[in-house]
Amino acid sequence: MLIDMIEAKKAFKEYVKKYNPEDEKIKIKIVHIEKAAENSKRIAQNLGLSQEDVELAELIGLLHDIGRKFGTRHLGHVSDGYTYMKSLGYDEVAKICLTHSFNNHTVDEYIGKFDVSEEELTLIKTRLAETVYDEYDLLIQLCDSLAGADGVLDIEERMNDVKRRYGSYPQDKWDSNIELMHYFEKRMNQNIYLVCEKDTFVPEELA
Repeated sequence: MLIDMIEAKKAFKEYVKKYNPEDEKIKIKIVHIEKAAENSKRIAQNLGLSQEDVELAELIGLLHDIGRKFGTRHLGHVSDGYTYMKSLGYDEVAKICLTHSFNNHTVDEYIGKFDVSEEELTLIKTRLAETVYDEYDLLIQLCDSLAGADGVLDIEERMNDVKRRYGSYPQDKWDSNIELMHYFEKRMNQNIYLVCEKDTFVPEELA
């Protein structure tokens, strides 16, 4: 089963309404999620995908961080999102909730607190080991790395910002993000920042 866009936007709005949208940290998260979804949609369009696949790309971008609706967690938002989407029968979205933080199939490259139980950590590790990444996993990993608090950032600026805030950034993850950018640029035969409208993005008001 796959959640449709109406339900996806409803789930996202529920997440937004749960918190004070005037809180600066929540604003940052909302813009990040909205821009990741928009990036994913634009790249999919420029890849020449069908309208159905473009909608899927936007949908999974919108819901990749849906685990955050259960509270302020770091690694915990991965297991929360995966478990929540699986419980609703939306396996494709659950997969993205799991894979978007792990370019190289390992929790060792996670940047942030390991605020999970042993059971949750085992779940993440087990499911990662079983998962074969497809184009959508790669797409959301890239879009997650491009989307900052104010819209699209230069990917290296975004990674340096994370490095400043958390004190480190795994080199393998850094390298894989650069490789993902070049991979999709080559497939589109276009500059990623032009496709994603780096300097002109305005967040959409959800109806």
